[in-house]
Amino acid sequence: MTVEIEKVPIHLKVTLTIREAAEYSNIGINKIDSMLRSPNCPFVLFVGTKKLVKRKEFEHFISSKLMI
Repeated sequence: MTVEIEKVPIHLKVTLTIREAAEYSNIGINKIDSMLRSPNCPFVLFVGTKKLVKRKEFEHFISSKLMI
């Protein structure tokens, strides 16, 4: 007997992995990682050593920029 776990759609998640954020935004993984390393990044969330992307803040950040 197998139990299927429902996956939450990306647009409903509170936080995203770097890969999910790259897929969601069509921005490269390396570029997102470099943005997360900047000192005043408004959308990074550290869980131990793991970096997650706060989706709503990420969307706001992207929509307010002309060029990244």
